[in-house]
Amino acid sequence: MMDAVRARIRDVPDFPQKGIVFKDITPALSDPAIFREVIDAFIARWKGERIHKIVGIESRGFLFAAPLAYALGAGLTVARKPGKLPWQTIREVYALEYGENALELHVDAVGPGERVLVVDDVLATGGTADAVGRLVARQGAELVSFSFLVELSFLHGARRLGPERVHSLITY
Repeated sequence: MMDAVRARIRDVPDFPQKGIVFKDITPALSDPAIFREVIDAFIARWKGERIHKIVGIESRGFLFAAPLAYALGAGLTVARKPGKLPWQTIREVYALEYGENALELHVDAVGPGERVLVVDDVLATGGTADAVGRLVARQGAELVSFSFLVELSFLHGARRLGPERVHSLITY
């Protein structure tokens, strides 16, 4: 079924800027059978791994993190852009393929000894996920892995995160 998912992901050239080919996952997610297959694949991979918390990365990571947390009986928390979380936060700055940004996590989002899975839609250079991994580590939690719908392997993001800690459903 991942072939069906791959077939529904469209390339959008020059978005968000010239030279970038954006992987648009929304056509795949709009098909209920394909969306179910994606969530079921995430669940199958992480079931039995004793995940305490799932951190969804803003914003498309939320789409996978919430149903996965529900299915695994894990807590859900979110990494957001600066100024979007309403309480005390910690922040990490990271580089994008096309600029720089920062992400924040509530200071009590994850705690010491909790097993944490970080979830997002696409792994590109790994800067965003790496920043979230640093936020998780700063709070004393155990980062189990990073899990993505799509990995753009030609950008070598898994090298940055540690290939043994990266799980991707689809690789380009």
